[in-house]
Amino acid sequence: MRKWVLEPGITGLDALVLKESPVPEPGPGQVRVAVKAASLNYRDQILLHGRWGITIEEEVVPLGDASGVIDAVGPGVEEWRVGDRVLGIYHGGWIDGPPPAEVGFGLGSPGQDGVLAEYIVLNADRVTRMPSTLDFVEASTLPCAALTAWSALTGDKPVRAGQRVLTLGTGGVSLFALQLALAMGAEVTALTGQDVKASRLLDLGATDVINYRTTPNWGEVVHSATGGMDKVVNTDGGNALTQSLAAVSAGGEIAFVGLFSEGDAPPPLLVLMTKAASIRGVAVGSATAFTQLIDFVDQHGIKPVVRSTFAFEDAKAAYTAQAGADVFGKIVVEVAPQS
Repeated sequence: MRKWVLEPGITGLDALVLKESPVPEPGPGQVRVAVKAASLNYRDQILLHGRWGITIEEEVVPLGDASGVIDAVGPGVEEWRVGDRVLGIYHGGWIDGPPPAEVGFGLGSPGQDGVLAEYIVLNADRVTRMPSTLDFVEASTLPCAALTAWSALTGDKPVRAGQRVLTLGTGGVSLFALQLALAMGAEVTALTGQDVKASRLLDLGATDVINYRTTPNWGEVVHSATGGMDKVVNTDGGNALTQSLAAVSAGGEIAFVGLFSEGDAPPPLLVLMTKAASIRGVAVGSATAFTQLIDFVDQHGIKPVVRSTFAFEDAKAAYTAQAGADVFGKIVVEVAPQS
């Protein structure tokens, strides 16, 4: 079979190498999945370029999101059958509730082979059923970005109909948060740094769109116009925390998801206190939450926004496209033809 790997000691696209290897066999309690499609996340750029001091010390298959078909089951597996259409689960060992002490970076990170291969072997509890309303390309976008958005919108303060949600940017998590929040009955204000994307956000259902580059005090503007957001999905990071606190309503919540900026200036704690608001970190989500998300996607007919697809041989081009400033929607590698 063919697989892409990240070679140790190299960063950038040169680290990504296409190799041949034997088709793996599932052991006890495992299943083998013939991968149909795999999607990229911003995390995969971090790993490719060795950012944040993360280094690849041993060869690893990249990417953490995939859809496929079970084509072999190991001894003792009773819950799955050959032919079942499944998704990989991003984090292993996280069934429900808070994350384990060391949740890690998920499939396709140091020490944990990912899914950019024609076949993968996973523990039987590391896969879940695919939504019946999505094809393989669409479904492959769910395990990280969609589940992160779902976890941000639910948790201790789940979004309810009639509430207001603020999303930052047009990355995968933000677009899923917009779609999911609308299906929950919320009104969504979206931020973007490019006016050209505003109409697309409005087409998806956003009530209002603000350019955060031309309106740097966007949080104050949002709060003045609406009285505050019940939920702010902060996918940017520390640099956006001050304005997120300005935007959030009294008693509201900031779901802190961002990886794009690591600004560590202290947030205005007086604002946090006087609003009795909360900041909650979100680390993708549990297997139980993923099942709930899949049911919700089927129930509401949510269709992921897919920007473009690439052939398996063109994985490097997929990485390049995903890193582009104009990207709007998920980038997917079609590992095998859909059927």
